[in-house]
Amino acid sequence: MDININPGRNAGGAVQDPAGATALNDQTVAYDLLISAKSGVKNIASALTEVASPNVRSALRKQLDDAINLHERVTSYMLNKGWYYPYNVSRQIQQDLRNAEMAMQMR
Repeated sequence: MDININPGRNAGGAVQDPAGATALNDQTVAYDLLISAKSGVKNIASALTEVASPNVRSALRKQLDDAINLHERVTSYMLNKGWYYPYNVSRQIQQDLRNAEMAMQMR
């Protein structure tokens, strides 16, 4: 999918390509950031178990704290927006199904 570098936004905050098809919205960007933040936490924690240098270990611990804080901020943002329901599985499944349907319509 091509993304316009100067996209317009519709009333819902979705970015539209020149043909008018919705390509990206704030929820999609936030969800992608959340997944990336989780991945960062896992990767840094894994690296911490492999490193021998105290200086590198200290730097990784700082990076891990930063990654955890980013994850917490993105999670709070998504909870406040009503885009993420980590404590309500059935509602999260409904949200995931809506997101999947929107993704299928974008093809």
